[in-house]
Amino acid sequence: MPKKSSQTPSVSSPKIPTHQAVFIKLREAILFGDLKPGQAVTIQGLTSMIGAGVTPVREGLRRLISQGALEMHDNRRITVPELTSDMISEIEFMRLALEPELTKRFAARAEVNHIEKLRQIDERLNAAIKMGDVHNYLLYNHAFHLTIYNDANAPIMSQAADRLWLRFSPSLRVVCGRFGTQNLPDKHDELLKALDEGDVDAAGTAIAGDIRQGMDQMLQALNNS
Repeated sequence: MPKKSSQTPSVSSPKIPTHQAVFIKLREAILFGDLKPGQAVTIQGLTSMIGAGVTPVREGLRRLISQGALEMHDNRRITVPELTSDMISEIEFMRLALEPELTKRFAARAEVNHIEKLRQIDERLNAAIKMGDVHNYLLYNHAFHLTIYNDANAPIMSQAADRLWLRFSPSLRVVCGRFGTQNLPDKHDELLKALDEGDVDAAGTAIAGDIRQGMDQMLQALNNS
């Protein structure tokens, strides 16, 4: 099983209920590639991984299955879903419908501090790319996009976009293995330039390009597997 992550809240943290802390840990294990496409997961294995009780782990699994991040089979075996080419095309269509619009809404209301926050995240992302650090690439790439969507003042669309990331993010780990971090798509510089210039349409175009390149590489990785 994967190592415990230092990026998630402690299960014993008094700030949030235990069941929520466990859910966050399980969710991030999927988002950041600790649990891989096709990998089977068990309650016993997960309780050992995150040091939590059976009940909160079972509840976390139930929630993640309902969100499509995990799949329960007829024999009650639980796995991380493996994407097909049709699924990738469907996810790309939905991302292109949601994320450029969220980005434009963010751009229309972004202030200097919002843009600086994004730039700081992107600097960490670029450092991870240069170091070939896959985990931090996945971590900061997600943080970059999530920051935009959370500050777009469109909570319904933002929640839908975030759930899509649960569907495809495990496969990004596969893409990293195929192409290496330095060959991954990154239109973030174009986006930051558009935000600095207050160009809402260019911001949407940049994020759309980022999505298309990423999903194309995911499809290539699938076809070459």
